[in-house]
Amino acid sequence: VPQSIPGGGGGIVHTSTVWSVAFAPGGVRFFSGSDDGSMAIWKLYTATERKKLFPNEQVVVSSTDGLWKCVGKLPNAHSSYAVFSIDCAPTRAGHGRIASAGGDNSINIYREESGDGGTSLDAPKF
Repeated sequence: VPQSIPGGGGGIVHTSTVWSVAFAPGGVRFFSGSDDGSMAIWKLYTATERKKLFPNEQVVVSSTDGLWKCVGKLPNAHSSYAVFSIDCAPTRAGHGRIASAGGDNSINIYREESGDGGTSLDAPKF
């Protein structure tokens, strides 16, 4: 069954069971890992940001609701094997590090690009 979240900005993000989620330090992003081998990066837009950036998005509960949107995806995070676990490094260990464990018997560590590659909560690159 394809997976999406209410108020998630529409569209199918994962095409199979979601096994893991982890919030990044600060609580404005989270990561999800799926049986389809993908990892998705989600960002919370405040109600003010939602109204300005996504005026046509359906309001979930009230006009004060923010909006979770998928802002990035690693489609083959574990060579098409399930992603069973995700964790984010604490802020003191450095922003942008995410570890995942998958059905391919590996642990992967991703680090968000910075510098000339640009780091953006709206379009992260790893």
